[in-house]
Amino acid sequence: MKLLRAGNIGQERPCAVDGNGIARDVSALIGDFTPDTVGEIAARLGGVDLTALPAVDLKGVRIGPPISQPRNIWCIGLNYSDHAAEAGLPVPAEPILFNKSSATYCGPNDPILYSRQMTKLDWEVELGVVIGKRVLDVAPERALDHVLGYTVVNDVSERAWQMERGGQWVKGKSYPNFCPTGPYLVTADEVPDPQNLSMWLDVGGTRMQTGSTRNMIFDVRTIVAYMSEFCQLEPGDLICTGTPPGVGAGMKPPRYLAVGEVVELGIEGLGQQRQVVEPVR
Repeated sequence: MKLLRAGNIGQERPCAVDGNGIARDVSALIGDFTPDTVGEIAARLGGVDLTALPAVDLKGVRIGPPISQPRNIWCIGLNYSDHAAEAGLPVPAEPILFNKSSATYCGPNDPILYSRQMTKLDWEVELGVVIGKRVLDVAPERALDHVLGYTVVNDVSERAWQMERGGQWVKGKSYPNFCPTGPYLVTADEVPDPQNLSMWLDVGGTRMQTGSTRNMIFDVRTIVAYMSEFCQLEPGDLICTGTPPGVGAGMKPPRYLAVGEVVELGIEGLGQQRQVVEPVR
């Protein structure tokens, strides 16, 4: 299934896309897609004739993130060997784990917020993994059984805060709207190989990132199993799995975002995003 949520912030309606590409309102079957209801999606929507449900005209309507506020947003750093090379850092022997504040979570086309303290605002197209059921200490061969589906994420980063202000990376990853997510959550049964998805990102119409999930150092199966050794993953949790090369910080000279610029990105089969950089008011 291809799931989305449409409407103003706090008023999103859950929708599923039918075979003709038309969004259908499924709120009569499931009130919303939340961490508490993601485990019920298959039972409530499986086998339903979506064409019998009300069509939703998405023209001019805000698209929200495909799941309401997750309990946790997890990230994997330096998970593409070519990205590690452009950053001048060694390929990690184990996955690098860090968090983003859940307050970063927003819709795929919501603005990227720019504060006057920012100097090095950067972009990262990433495959997002949404957990479907609680997992702790799972073997790699069973790890994907706990994945609900996949989505597009822009792991927006302020590099000066991340790299020059001391401490952990979370500082440069956690400003509001630093995690545009969606438009869709595509359930795992419709993504036969999450390790063979092309991905891209443009700034101002210029291609900055081109990559494929087949170049991940640690694949989704390994990431979920590895994380579950150290922490309990909850339904609705979002895992951002790393970015391919082409981030602004890796360019020579570095290239960062400014107010008014447009960022567009997408992943094969999962949809596209578009954000405008706007000053905080």
